[in-house]
Amino acid sequence: MNSFRNFVCRGIALVLGSTLASAWVYADESDNAIPTPAELEESRALIGEIYIDPQNIFDVNDPKENKSVFRAANYLHIKTREGVIREQLLFRPGSPYSQRALEESERILRAQRYLYDATVRPVAYHDGVVDVAVVTRDVWTLNPGISFGRKGGKNTFGFELEELNILGTGTSISASHKSGVDRDSNALEYHDAHLGGSWVALGLKYANNSDGSTRGFTLDRPFYSLDATYAAGMTGLDDERTDSLYDRGEIIDQYRAHTRTGTVYGGWSQGLVNGWTRRWTVGATYDDEQFAPDPAWLGPNLVPDDRHLVYPWIGFDLLQNDFQKLRNRDQIGRTEDFYLGARLSARLGWADTSFGSDRDALMFQATGGYGFGSNDHSTLLLTTGVTGRMESGDVRNTVIDGAIRYYVKQSERRLFFATLDASVGHNLDLDNQILLGGDNGLRGYPLRYQAGEGRALLTVEQRYFTDWYPFRLFRIGGAAFFDIGRTWGSSPLAEPSLGILKDVGIGLRIGNTRSGLGNIIHVDLAFPLDGDPSIDKVQLLVETKQRF
Repeated sequence: MNSFRNFVCRGIALVLGSTLASAWVYADESDNAIPTPAELEESRALIGEIYIDPQNIFDVNDPKENKSVFRAANYLHIKTREGVIREQLLFRPGSPYSQRALEESERILRAQRYLYDATVRPVAYHDGVVDVAVVTRDVWTLNPGISFGRKGGKNTFGFELEELNILGTGTSISASHKSGVDRDSNALEYHDAHLGGSWVALGLKYANNSDGSTRGFTLDRPFYSLDATYAAGMTGLDDERTDSLYDRGEIIDQYRAHTRTGTVYGGWSQGLVNGWTRRWTVGATYDDEQFAPDPAWLGPNLVPDDRHLVYPWIGFDLLQNDFQKLRNRDQIGRTEDFYLGARLSARLGWADTSFGSDRDALMFQATGGYGFGSNDHSTLLLTTGVTGRMESGDVRNTVIDGAIRYYVKQSERRLFFATLDASVGHNLDLDNQILLGGDNGLRGYPLRYQAGEGRALLTVEQRYFTDWYPFRLFRIGGAAFFDIGRTWGSSPLAEPSLGILKDVGIGLRIGNTRSGLGNIIHVDLAFPLDGDPSIDKVQLLVETKQRF
């Protein structure tokens, strides 16, 4: 009898705890019963109960969403399991309270495609113990449908059946057919980011393409947080395809390519120390690139040189803990995590004939970035990178690039945005083209319109965010834009650069708030101001992007 009474009491406590967690999340944050995060840390408070509240796609407590069709969608959808959310948290009952751990857990959860948003906050305090509520909002993750896109004057389409959150486990699987610019593809993909409830991710892919096939796998335990102390993993890829060189939006050369790559690595770190995380990694990479003429190509036939590189490498990463939560920047009505801290990543490797390489070469790559933005008014993000190799004292296949992104909030509904990015190449391999056109930012021109040894592109946008929320499914925005860019230097078989190219245009932005298919649907009309007379005077672009 006592056992039954204890079971009933525990059940009632769990139900009440879940109900209170939901209520606490919406309580006034100025509640004086809970000390500030700084006070909780100073008093060495411990984490107590962790209430997980995975909410469904539609909030039926909102009269605007308490509709039969929305209730049916909730009924058919399997919510993310509490255990899947709990295993991604960076704190456990009994661990010291850390505001940084709560905030980073939020960012980890928001990065999942099957979640629309996440909130992690303290909800109660008693006797040195603080209870925490974790509230998430699901999206519709079963995505059967037809996709269509157009950019640079070329159409793409496809259909797929994808489930991003099988039975609420966070595991994804998809089967798709896509007809793209370069090839048609029938693909199967599987991805589990938390294999067996761990931080180990497993990814598998197989694609039967019109010009070959692709097989790939990933088994990786990454540095999943700033405090993660070790990482290890391996990847492999076998890809056969037909590659093309482009100029003026047309193919000027084709050849067969067969890529086989594999990497194993391990890494260690002391975690976050005085606001900085330092990580060391060591690994080995096998990179085999084989090229041959394409028998079906009847035009000029330049074929890249084969490359066979086997090399160990060492890497170093430096990250500063500095993030900011914003809204209405690159998304519409959605929480966005901007990384403003300094970051540096560098890797050096040595390919040697004694390892099986076809040459001796120093392999190098590095990236860096920094952000400025101490308030909600303006944000400036800087990034740069370099990759390449050194052979016989000469730098080859080297690309230096950089980008600036600048946001100025004018009001809750208006934002000025500008971005400048540039790339400079030196002694590029034939299969490494630097291109500029409608598929990478110069929206008024055909895709892959200009080729060269370098490029630069400036984009200025006036963005508008409306409160229109049709069918409680989409958020609507718009943009007026101006693009200006050019390439320089010579590229094999390509005609000389046309110099500076400009376009203006307007665009509709549709934020996909209830599905994991993609964040922002772009519908743009762009008008070229330069270029040769053969290009269309109006370019229609339809595509899905992660940004506004």
